[in-house]
Amino acid sequence: MEQTYRRQELLIGKNAFFFAVILCLLIFSGCSGVSVLRLPETEPLEEKVLEGTGKPKILLIDLDGVISFREERDLLGLGTRPSKVAFFREALLKAEKDPRVSGVIVRINSPGGSVAASDAIYHEIMSFREKKKIPVHAFIMELGASGGYFVASAADRIIASPTAITGSIGVIAMKFNIERLLSKIGVSEETYKSAPKKDFWSPFRPSTPEEKKMFQDIIDKLYARFLEVVYASRKKVLTEKEVRTLADGRVLVSGEALKAGLIDRVAYPDEEIEDMKKDLHLEQATVVTYVRPKTYKSNIYSESPGLPLLIQINLISINSEELSPFSGVQFMYCWNP
Repeated sequence: MEQTYRRQELLIGKNAFFFAVILCLLIFSGCSGVSVLRLPETEPLEEKVLEGTGKPKILLIDLDGVISFREERDLLGLGTRPSKVAFFREALLKAEKDPRVSGVIVRINSPGGSVAASDAIYHEIMSFREKKKIPVHAFIMELGASGGYFVASAADRIIASPTAITGSIGVIAMKFNIERLLSKIGVSEETYKSAPKKDFWSPFRPSTPEEKKMFQDIIDKLYARFLEVVYASRKKVLTEKEVRTLADGRVLVSGEALKAGLIDRVAYPDEEIEDMKKDLHLEQATVVTYVRPKTYKSNIYSESPGLPLLIQINLISINSEELSPFSGVQFMYCWNP
């Protein structure tokens, strides 16, 4: 038992020493003029075969995590990758040039994100469908809420796994009023502005009734855009009134979403792939995805490579910059319980 503890202490000691060395290198490399730590540059997407055979390809594209224009950083903040929007445009342009791509499945596991970023990915998918003229299906793996469902509405069919959560149609924006907190710790704030509305929605003062009305008007317009997108996608099965009834922010398990008309089918990923093959009248097809070089995905259940642990488990951690009280107002198509 003592030997086991000694081994564990030795291992912890080695790890601590390793991180201390890395920290010192990072601190002193700027002074020495020598580039000690050189991070690899982001390389273009490359195709990875997941399963199947045959000349026609079914492309699987992942939408994981909060949808944003921001570049994604690793856990230590050292490396970056293109944003969700940039990734989707790159992937769809690559697919558009490949004549063997016969169908696309957008696999979604997202609580949503910013209004503009969600709308941008929606636009990219709609443009791709118009140019390529091939089926694009959205598959909700675990969570396809708010902006995640907004993006799914760009597909010509929405499928969800049996235990997936979807819905949360609506808009949210938050303001932190820290005026009283600052007064308690003896900190005051001074703002000099050219007009009364210049610090509109400032966290350092309460909002006036007029400002609240102005802000709600923006929310209502963005909400109307969400309703328009959902109705355009579901008008074969839902009336505009039914869409509005469902668009109260509620979330639904896939079986309920199917009954409500928000999705077209409940299935597992392999069943969805077989259905797409049948729709395309294909006996054989190769399932592929796009990854960055030196990443690994073994099959259709593999997650997007390289996501930091915090990004996968905590919405506040994922979106900490957007939710900071000093980051400015963020209009979100996002489920934020």
